[in-house]
Amino acid sequence: MTAYHTILVEREGKTAVVKINREAKLNALNKETLAELSAVLDMLAEDVTVRGIVLTGAGNKSFIAGADILEFEGMDGASAELLAIEGQRNVMDKIEAYPKPVIAAINGFALGGGLELALAAHMRIASSTAKLGLPEVSLGLIPGYGGTQRLPQLVGKGRAFEMIMTGDMVNAEEALAYGLVNYVVEGDELLGKCYTLLERIYLRSPKAIAATIKAVNTGVLDPREGFQKEMALFGACFDTDEAKEGIRAFLEKRKPNF
Repeated sequence: MTAYHTILVEREGKTAVVKINREAKLNALNKETLAELSAVLDMLAEDVTVRGIVLTGAGNKSFIAGADILEFEGMDGASAELLAIEGQRNVMDKIEAYPKPVIAAINGFALGGGLELALAAHMRIASSTAKLGLPEVSLGLIPGYGGTQRLPQLVGKGRAFEMIMTGDMVNAEEALAYGLVNYVVEGDELLGKCYTLLERIYLRSPKAIAATIKAVNTGVLDPREGFQKEMALFGACFDTDEAKEGIRAFLEKRKPNF
C-alpha cells in the first residue's frame, strides 16, 4: 500500500479506517492532507475488498480542528476561492458521493473544515467529549468547504445560522439533539460503534447501497429531480445480480448472499 505522510489507512475486516495523522497540529487540514485524502479515497473506491470507510483523527483530542491557518496568511481572494473549489471537488464532494458508506468517527474537536468534512460523510458518530463548530466568522471568513450548505440540511436554517454566526462550539449531546450526529458514545466505544453499524450495512446489497447514496444526494440538491432519480435507480436495480439474489433469497426464506 502507498505510504502517506499525513494519512494512515488501517483495516478492520471489510472496513477501511482512514485516519488524519497530524496529531501535533490537532489533525488540521492542509493542502498535502487534502491531496493525500483524495488519493486514498480513489484507491479505496477501487478496492473490492473494502465495503465501507471510517474517517477519524489521530489521538483522542481532535477529529480535525479545522484548516491549517498558516496556509491562509497572505492568500488573496482568487487563491482562496481556488482553495475552496479544490477542497470541495476533490474531497468533500467525493466523500458525499462516495459509492460505499462513509462514517465520520468524531473523536474530539471537529471545527471549521473538520466539521465540514464530517458533514460530507453519510453518517456521523461522536465521542461524548466531542466539540463541534464552524468558527470561521471569528477570522472574518465564512465556511468554504460546504458548511453553509450541508449544515442547514441536517439541523435546519435557524440552528445553522446560530452556529455559523456565533462561531460557538456545541457539545456532543447538543449535536445529537440537533440531528448533527447519529449517535454519541464513550471514546473507547467510538470505532466499535462504527464497525457495528457498518457490519449491519454489509448484510445488504452493495449496489443498492450505492444507488441509495445517489438517490438521496440528488433529492437533497433538487427535490424534483430526486424523485425521477429514485424511480430510474429503482428500475436499474432490477437488472443487477444482487437484486435477483435478494428476491430469490426472500422467496426461498434464506439470507441473501451479497
